[in-house]
Amino acid sequence: MKPKYAEWTETNAWDEVVETGGTWLILKHSTACPISGAAFQEFNILAGLPQKKFKPVLIKVIESRPVSNRITEATGVTHESPQALLIVDGEVRWHASHWKVTFEAMKEALSRK
Repeated sequence: MKPKYAEWTETNAWDEVVETGGTWLILKHSTACPISGAAFQEFNILAGLPQKKFKPVLIKVIESRPVSNRITEATGVTHESPQALLIVDGEVRWHASHWKVTFEAMKEALSRK
């Protein structure tokens, strides 16, 4: 089954956010952390909803540390994982980490964008 999100592994992936604008929901996910595993499950449910009006992105922070660092540099949001960032037209509109990364919290943030 094809993932319902894009997985960024290259630092230049951030350029698409800057160049195209739009609404992006980025999850920084640690594959070694059970809290992050729970956040990933919540993110995956949201990413699978039909007719979503955002682009879901997964960054595995252990495997793709330079990508995670690039997002931190570009947004100014200190890295934590798990961490969700809602980016609208290149601007961080919301972010949360650890147990605050839930389906409901992400859905609420998207509704307020």
